[in-house]
Amino acid sequence: MKTPALILPMVASAAAFTGTPLVSRSASVSHSNLYMGGAAGASTTLEGKTKTVETVQGLLETSEMIFTIPGGSMSVAETQTLRKSLPESTTMMTVKNTLMSRAVAGTDYEVATSMLKGPNTWFFIEEDIGGTIKAYKGFLKEAAKIESHPIQGGVVEGVEYDSAGIEAIGKLPSKMELIAQIAGSIKAVPTKVARVIKAPNSKLARAIKLATMPEDDE
Repeated sequence: MKTPALILPMVASAAAFTGTPLVSRSASVSHSNLYMGGAAGASTTLEGKTKTVETVQGLLETSEMIFTIPGGSMSVAETQTLRKSLPESTTMMTVKNTLMSRAVAGTDYEVATSMLKGPNTWFFIEEDIGGTIKAYKGFLKEAAKIESHPIQGGVVEGVEYDSAGIEAIGKLPSKMELIAQIAGSIKAVPTKVARVIKAPNSKLARAIKLATMPEDDE
């Protein structure tokens, strides 16, 4: 598990949820939905387990990052509060370790199998990594669960990171922020060049002036 030296880039009880999504993202749904399943839920049947694995695999395909926290010891009200605080592009889901192991097999997230110990609740982040981590840390503070529900680790681009590494990556600017910064820099270049050329003491300005002056008739 890695902690980058340089920044590179829940439920009422553990037994109450058995692999059904707590938050679900969908292109056709504008708001996330809460799903709950008991010990006799769909994930206990072969068909249900297959569907859960397929759901997780679909989330993995569109995720930039996944990270896990301890499952259990969180009330329904707390879960709903957390759900509402997350970006819509982030899915929070409690998944049985055996099903998560099947889902990540052969993917860039296969290294996550080392974190499959005890109950886990996973966060599948499609695009807003910083926003998701900020929202989760804010929830931990408000709910007084910093000690009981820390980020345990996660995976980005096939690399496993510990809690410190995931939080460090969360502080990096998003893709959209980087694009905006680059666009702003490019837009500023012509203005800066013009300012240099027009500067009174600029050698370039004097050279241009001399080059454009008409020659005296002999």
